[in-house]
Amino acid sequence: MTTRTRMTITTTMGMTTPTGTTMSNETPAAAAESAVPSPAGAPSMAGLFRLIQMTDSAFPVGTFSFSNGLETAAHLGIVHDAATLREYARSVATQAAFSDGVAALLAFRAARKGDYAAVCAADRDLLLFKMNDEARLMLCRMGKKFAELGLRRHGEGSLFGRWLADIEAGATPGTFPVAQGIAFALDGLGERELYVSHQYGVINMVLSAALRLVRVSHYDTQKILSELGGEVEAMYDKARGMGFENMNAFVPEMDILASLHEKGSMRMFMN
Repeated sequence: MTTRTRMTITTTMGMTTPTGTTMSNETPAAAAESAVPSPAGAPSMAGLFRLIQMTDSAFPVGTFSFSNGLETAAHLGIVHDAATLREYARSVATQAAFSDGVAALLAFRAARKGDYAAVCAADRDLLLFKMNDEARLMLCRMGKKFAELGLRRHGEGSLFGRWLADIEAGATPGTFPVAQGIAFALDGLGERELYVSHQYGVINMVLSAALRLVRVSHYDTQKILSELGGEVEAMYDKARGMGFENMNAFVPEMDILASLHEKGSMRMFMN
């Protein structure tokens, strides 16, 4: 086993000690250079910063406009307290884990290889998988906004430049999970970080909407978020080996709620 030794450098200011010895005022080595390196495979600090930035609920892709069907569920009394909200959020997370999450992973791997055709295939396959108009609307609006942000960060010559041009030309739908996959690949982040970010965003979208729709507190939503976060790793272990043909999202009640919302009068959220 290799022993790693770290040298500590003391900063001094040219002071005189009680014994009369003059201390050195030489400039110390930069703190960053003496820091313990990140474990193998872990994102750098800059990468971790980008991960937090893209996962933040304030990231400007319009997540605040959508409730993932919660608006209708709350209106009908299906979700009315913390316990029912927890089960609803878990259903949304499970549905996303083995559909949107799988598409994000497939797009990420394709982007890492520079396989643009496979990126677009994941994009089209995911949209075909969605059963209601509002889900398709949500994915495409958020995906295009993410692509516009990605273009400004990475430039016209990047994968985002080509993908956004095809979105605007109608050649590919531009779904949000695929945009996430492209972004994480271009920023050198790993697929585990991508999956965590995706699942966090899905759950947090529902819980943020719940604060405006359901009689729950921030304490309730944060507890639910922590509990469901403990289930993400098991979902990833299953999703990482799945292809499009294995994707599944059998939560029929949510699709019924979405169809009711399309024809209903509740319009605090777009879905």
